[in-house]
Amino acid sequence: MKPSTTRTLAVLRQRGSRGLTPLDALELVGTQRLAARVFELEAEGYRIERTLETTPRGARVARYRLIETEQLAAFG
Repeated sequence: MKPSTTRTLAVLRQRGSRGLTPLDALELVGTQRLAARVFELEAEGYRIERTLETTPRGARVARYRLIETEQLAAFG
């Protein structure tokens, strides 16, 4: 796994339900390619939820949240 993908995973775990937006990823991980990092994580078997949000200025951005297996077990 690429170092930026590993850092993205760590930040997703740390932020929990707050998730990660592209701006967050730039500030916290140093990557401008959050969607590519998420794609790599999904290819490794991680489940990641995407939601679209509208910023106060009207821009649409994605927010990514890691779905941990422990979270899934609680609902199973």
